[in-house]
Amino acid sequence: MVDYVNLEYKPTKKDLIVMYYVEKAPECKDLEQACEEIAKESSIGTWTEIAALSEDIAERLKPSTFYIDSKNNLIKIAYSEDLFEAGNMPQILSAIAGNIYGMKVLNNLRLIDVSFPQGILKEYNGPQFGISGIKKLLGINNRPILGTIVKPKVGLNEIQHAAVCKQAWMGGLDIVKDDENLTSMTFNNFEKRVTETLRERDKAERATGEKKIYMPNITAKLSIMKERADFVHDLGGEYVMLDILTIGFSALQEIREYLEDKKMIIHAHRAMHAALTRNKKHGITMLALAKLMRIIGMDQLHTGTVIGKMEGSKQEVIDTNNVITQSYVKGNDKTMLEQDWGDLKPTLPVASGGLSPLHVPQLIEILGTDMVFQFGGGCHGHPDGTFSGAKAIHQAVEATLNHIELSEYADNHIELKRAIEKWSK
Repeated sequence: MVDYVNLEYKPTKKDLIVMYYVEKAPECKDLEQACEEIAKESSIGTWTEIAALSEDIAERLKPSTFYIDSKNNLIKIAYSEDLFEAGNMPQILSAIAGNIYGMKVLNNLRLIDVSFPQGILKEYNGPQFGISGIKKLLGINNRPILGTIVKPKVGLNEIQHAAVCKQAWMGGLDIVKDDENLTSMTFNNFEKRVTETLRERDKAERATGEKKIYMPNITAKLSIMKERADFVHDLGGEYVMLDILTIGFSALQEIREYLEDKKMIIHAHRAMHAALTRNKKHGITMLALAKLMRIIGMDQLHTGTVIGKMEGSKQEVIDTNNVITQSYVKGNDKTMLEQDWGDLKPTLPVASGGLSPLHVPQLIEILGTDMVFQFGGGCHGHPDGTFSGAKAIHQAVEATLNHIELSEYADNHIELKRAIEKWSK
């Protein structure tokens, strides 16, 4: 009988390590038995002994549960990298986040983190631009990148959409992106929208002397995503946006490779993530998903706001941001594993969801300035419209970076004053 629990085992540099939160079912004897079932189901074993499982296979490929914290229901399992097709993220996830979720011996299972060995990481390009490349393109160094999402998220036609984008750019914002459910609609055709919006982008750049960015959502079937990326590229667009979970890991890997020669930045929207991440006892953490996105090669990624309308604790968001921006993560016994990123570039975190200019001081205090801050309703909901909303956001950043209270700065900045009057109620 193969033993999948070995608390004396010392992981090697060739091991892929997974940390899980585990709640056993009543019919499961103890956490050690749960570990046995998880380890064998995710690797070489099954529910009964089989003749084809030789001692040689077991010796070479069996994973080892080397850490069990019964008090906190935490375990760590080390898997040989030989169990995985290194460059195939769907296959890796089918093992460590596959059938194990449906096992009767478990009531809940949450994949907290994965530590990847260099033998697997080397098969991925990671982000093409990363934080430094994005800031270089935009010419921004000492402040957050500021953006908005066109609102209403659907309903505007192509001309109306482009006009809203121009107002935001003229008001001082750097980027405007499509919302996650705007692709190519009967009332807003993708090709026409991109054409009109990039035309307005060019006008805004000439008028302001500043670099402006449009992020069109190319989410669709893979073949159509490639066509849409080509269209954006040919019109001079530097960015595309993807709904990373709804398109799937296979398509995500391929579109990242396809865009390599086009030198296009990828903005990753995490729509649907909470279906996997929100239950703190089951599913997969945002931290683990974010790590996968850095490996596959997303240049920037929605990670949470701490404040605003989206769920996510302060420490959760900070840990997630750290794991995609640092070159080495030390790890701990409860929330994350050690990770040496090697040569993979960092991914730029994005905060978006229910933000207004009044949130800027907190955002910068908590998350810093190597960030994208996006304001949807907090821009377009300004009493005087999108242009004034964009100006108020910029003014809030100027005040915060100069250590001036927003209320004081608003005395000489009418747009910020009007924003405070609306959102401080």
